[in-house]
Amino acid sequence: MKTRLTVLLLALMSLASCSDELASNRPFILTTATTGGAYYPIGVAIATIAKSQLSDEYDISLSAISSAGSLENIKLLRDNQAQFALLQGPFAAWGWNGEGPIGRPQTELRSVGAVWHNVEHFVLMSDLAETGTMQDFRNLDGERFVLGARNSGAEQTGRYIFDALDIDYENRLSLAYMGYGGSANAIQDGNIVGMNVPAGAPVSAITQAFAQMGDSISLLNFTQADLDAINSRYDLWDWYDLPAGTYPNQTELVRSISSPNVLAVRADVPEDVVYHITRTIWENLAALQEIHGATRDMRLDRAARGLGAPLHPGAIRYYREQGLEIAPHLIMPGDDRPANGDVPYATNSATEQ
Repeated sequence: MKTRLTVLLLALMSLASCSDELASNRPFILTTATTGGAYYPIGVAIATIAKSQLSDEYDISLSAISSAGSLENIKLLRDNQAQFALLQGPFAAWGWNGEGPIGRPQTELRSVGAVWHNVEHFVLMSDLAETGTMQDFRNLDGERFVLGARNSGAEQTGRYIFDALDIDYENRLSLAYMGYGGSANAIQDGNIVGMNVPAGAPVSAITQAFAQMGDSISLLNFTQADLDAINSRYDLWDWYDLPAGTYPNQTELVRSISSPNVLAVRADVPEDVVYHITRTIWENLAALQEIHGATRDMRLDRAARGLGAPLHPGAIRYYREQGLEIAPHLIMPGDDRPANGDVPYATNSATEQ
């Protein structure tokens, strides 16, 4: 049965990538990111699972669209051009609080849950990595370093981490801006000394760089003091160990950190819709993990951890049924109520396009 479901999902995802067929009837939109990263194929898989499992019985349909990523997704949610979105964890926190690159609080923002993790990959040339930790950035003097593509989530979270560690990166580094693949090529060509690549592990750009350069480059470790400083404003990051062999020529464990990507939703999406979509994702996790390897670190027991925006009552209802502990700050007043049972879903003005 699982194999048949996976084949069906792959077929439907192919249709979504090649045509607008799935977009003909979509009361709910899930916005993802560019087609080259993990967000888009995982978003299409989530939407396809929801459509295949929920459309007949509950008349719930979800379709995935591409976007410029987390910052644009916040705007699409705000303007009700999308009702669901994939966000980097810090962007969910910034959106809820109106901080960082987001100018005012997004009061309509809610979390469905934490999904797969973005692992921090800070890479330096080994001859500059004296301690093998993030503190090595304090010793650089004008070297060229890629923070991420301009206005990307990598750039914004990279700046946040450097600021939290009190590293004077604006003066210590000559900052460059490019995507992950371009960064991997640039370090191999000797045009940069390092790069910032937050993504689900293993990342193809890091794999490419290590395969070509071996021990001439190093992945930097984080210390407990680093983790404490980064979490001082938002408690989003946790330890993420990269065992030896995660990347070519990596001979020792690297202790990094990660924060969860978040499936977000507008507060005005009906409770039963969010409940059924939440339930369907977790009950079909094995199929989702067959679609994309980055989702293999998804776990139900971590679904309510590392969230910067409150949970939607539909998600609370499902997690309560599963016995999950939910932190009080993730529950808005009035949202932690007994389940009322399934009610028929009818499209309302909040979800019409």
